Amino acid sequence: MTQHIAPTRAALCILAGMAALGLSDNFTLYVTEDGSLWQFHLLRSGVALAIMVGLALFGIGAIRPRRPWAVLARSAIQAIAMLIYFGCLAVLPIGLVVAGFFTSPLFVALIAVVFQGKRITLLHGCAIVLGFVGALLVIRPDPANLDWVAFLPILAGMFYAIGAVATRAWCEGEGTVALSAGFFVMLAVMGAVGCLMFPGVGVGADGFALRGWMPLNGGLMFWIAMQAVGTLIGIMLLFRGYQIGEASSVAVFEFSLLIFASAWAWYLWGQAVPPLGLFGMALIMLSGAAIAIRRPA
Repeated sequence: MTQHIAPTRAALCILAGMAALGLSDNFTLYVTEDGSLWQFHLLRSGVALAIMVGLALFGIGAIRPRRPWAVLARSAIQAIAMLIYFGCLAVLPIGLVVAGFFTSPLFVALIAVVFQGKRITLLHGCAIVLGFVGALLVIRPDPANLDWVAFLPILAGMFYAIGAVATRAWCEGEGTVALSAGFFVMLAVMGAVGCLMFPGVGVGADGFALRGWMPLNGGLMFWIAMQAVGTLIGIMLLFRGYQIGEASSVAVFEFSLLIFASAWAWYLWGQAVPPLGLFGMALIMLSGAAIAIRRPA
């Protein structure tokens, strides 16, 4: 059965989800000094899955998916995006990471054209180029001292875009709780593998992605739990938005995370975005708006 498309409700879901994610993503920096990327995803997913099991027991959604393999494949793609994204948060400014990641709507548009056979207009093509120019302005690569790590958020955005398109193309009719559970199960599995592969030693944000299981303390567990709750709220709203709206239309509203995350990063960590970076963010948002208004036909 085809699900009814409700563009206004889809947009509101995306905006609310971005507001929750903008704050919770900043909580990650509280765990980068003493924790590890893999431990973070394993424990955070455990907290989120426990909450979802409780919701299911009270009759709020069903965890069991209708098409397990479709949900598994889609969850794997988006889990890879999140591993790259959170790994970057430990070593790069939050505004830069978010800006690079949110080239994802541009990739959504490219996927619509290349793989779904939709037509592209001159305005649409210019908007895609403009968005990537904006991302470069935020990253500000120095040819004399090029750091490829700064481009990793764009790679995360590409994987996220594939998962966003797959949400509607492969998982139409799946429940929001089932999709969220599949996503966190995949992250938990990847986190467990990382904890086994990497040594549980070291401190500092630079080694966040290179450590395995680390000693736990009350502060670490508290911030992982807070991040998990905020992420769960944001992810469920986001998945719901993509279920009831066209991916190429609602994707533009994800750009609000640039505002939410950057504002909280400035307030909590003093990470101010320079004027050129703000201009780049504006170009990314403008390009996304043009894509939403004149999406591929």
